[in-house]
Amino acid sequence: MGARRGEWKPVDLSGIKATSLASRQSKVGLADFGKKWHPGGALSDFIEGLPSILAAGDLRRAISSIAAAVKAGRTVLLGMGAHPIKVGLNPVLIDAIERGIFSGIAMNGAGIIHDVEVALAGKTSEDVAAHLGSGEFGMSRETAEFIHKAVADSRLAGDTGLGKAVGEALLNQTAPYRDLSILATAARLAIPVTVHVAIGTDIIHMHPAMDGAATGELSHRDFRLFCSLAASLEEGVFINLGSAVIIPEVFLKAVSVARNLGASLRGLTTVNMDFQRHYRPQVNVVTRPTIDGGSGIYLIGHHEIMFPLLMAAVLDDLGRTENPDA
Repeated sequence: MGARRGEWKPVDLSGIKATSLASRQSKVGLADFGKKWHPGGALSDFIEGLPSILAAGDLRRAISSIAAAVKAGRTVLLGMGAHPIKVGLNPVLIDAIERGIFSGIAMNGAGIIHDVEVALAGKTSEDVAAHLGSGEFGMSRETAEFIHKAVADSRLAGDTGLGKAVGEALLNQTAPYRDLSILATAARLAIPVTVHVAIGTDIIHMHPAMDGAATGELSHRDFRLFCSLAASLEEGVFINLGSAVIIPEVFLKAVSVARNLGASLRGLTTVNMDFQRHYRPQVNVVTRPTIDGGSGIYLIGHHEIMFPLLMAAVLDDLGRTENPDA
């Protein structure tokens, strides 16, 4: 029979057997601590001075993996949602494209919308709440007409995908702000941009000029092109920047196609960057594609801070390689 309530007594701790702090294994030691950064110091000093703990170590691994892949001429692919464009990262992305960091770029359907609006008008990101009640949300004429015309013209021309079609249209029609367009820059430099559309998710799908068959055909061409790019990722890097669903799903299927056709993806490093943790990027980008011989990294933080920091550190690493005395 168990003890009654009134008979409970505090445990006697006098018999506790203590262990030695000196011999105990610990997760954190002085070698892991961060180092002070001194005003006037280099960016590399700041990065190397971060603690060797958790995300700081992951950031350094991401930097070194990307820089190593670029130095060796291996594939570095960037997948992205539209949010990086909406938070003003086009100049950073374009600089990385022009410097040869990325072998190819994959966007969701919203990505081309915001990039085209930047190229045509120098602005983007509509106030949804202000226009939804009146039925005007997503009804900008120029955005839809430009993209749908590019799609229609390219479908007739042959085997061009959606990303290249829109990028070349921006160049051919001399969009006023084309120098700030990811699509136009990539088209100018012959860097492949693939666009992966889910019908019904984007504002241009509400317009009368929308041709679902043509959009689907060009987007499927881009999927096949992306599979080809993914097949070259052995010892390379795939970065997913701010896409929570579309790009992670497309990437997983491209990995399956690549491996089914005999490609080796050994040594693949994947980096997911977002301001919160999501299920699909965790399993479809970080975990599953690297489970049999690779490395997955999840960096959490605001795009407008983390991505410029990552690119600056990669360029700093590459610059120190080119100029070891700098």
